[in-house]
Amino acid sequence: MASGSYEGVLLGMGNPLLDISAVVDEAFLAKYDLKPGNSILAEEKHLPMYDELGSKDNTEYIAGGATQNSIRVAQWMLQIPGATSFMGCIGKDKFGEEMKNNAQAAGVNAHYYEDANAPTGTCAVCVVGGERSLVANLSAANCYKSEHLKRPENWTLVEKAKYVYIAGFFLTVSPDSIQLVAEHAAATNKVFMMNLSAPFICEFFRDAQEKAFPYVDYIFGNETEARTFAKVRGWETENVEEIALKISQLPKASGTHKRITVITQGCDPVVVADDGKVKTFPVILLPKEKLVDTNGAGDAFVGGFLSQLVQEKSIDECVRAACYAANVVIQRSGCTYPEKPDFS
Repeated sequence: MASGSYEGVLLGMGNPLLDISAVVDEAFLAKYDLKPGNSILAEEKHLPMYDELGSKDNTEYIAGGATQNSIRVAQWMLQIPGATSFMGCIGKDKFGEEMKNNAQAAGVNAHYYEDANAPTGTCAVCVVGGERSLVANLSAANCYKSEHLKRPENWTLVEKAKYVYIAGFFLTVSPDSIQLVAEHAAATNKVFMMNLSAPFICEFFRDAQEKAFPYVDYIFGNETEARTFAKVRGWETENVEEIALKISQLPKASGTHKRITVITQGCDPVVVADDGKVKTFPVILLPKEKLVDTNGAGDAFVGGFLSQLVQEKSIDECVRAACYAANVVIQRSGCTYPEKPDFS
């Protein structure tokens, strides 16, 4: 495709959050009842944590949110202006302005719904030994409405896109928006993709997840999420390859694309289930001293994957780009990257 035909080829919808990232200790995790590697939604008991993190010397503020991270990384890998677009809800505040500037700098065409009554959402990123624990305070991100999606200037992003990616986290916010886009994708033979995103999504938002699932052509996740997905369905296996295969064989709304399941396992091989077969791909191993933090690693993996998928490259190439992008991001703080990718 000529670069002009890539305009808006990839659309993301999700929760735009500002990451408040700091290195903490085990005592901090214990104080707020957090587990390393986990992602949760903030409860009352977590709210003082944001100020506490903000008062640390090493705190960084980085534009985040799982879907937005993946879209930014795909845009960076593609290096084609305007190839990607994004929708989500922010507040009319300083953080919201920062988010808009960040998206623009990243080359992403962001159409934010701006809510005057809620502050821009934040995500506490508590880093211990390179491993991150995430606590999202959605605020404005939780206010996204399908009315915004239906406005002609926004729906045109859906019509332009050939690939749509939505993290599972958005299931807690606007399942009706997901349904609209999923049905459009099935009706027009577009590629619709989601992420398991977190164990709590698989456990407590199962109904919303199941409603969207028949439309999902590519599903991403990590080993913990895959095992949780299997457990809530009573599949008596912990074997990630078996689970990936079963997920790929769940019923589909449209027969145009067969579902492909892509599961990451940290430093263990990536598992891909496709057409009744499972393949594994080793990741690029990183010496421990080069690891800065795992925040954004899974998001970057998806972004790298999507950057090749929209160019109709093979699954092997998609996974290679995914591993490259994740490897870059874990050597930096948050989901950030150098000016240009070094991927060929």
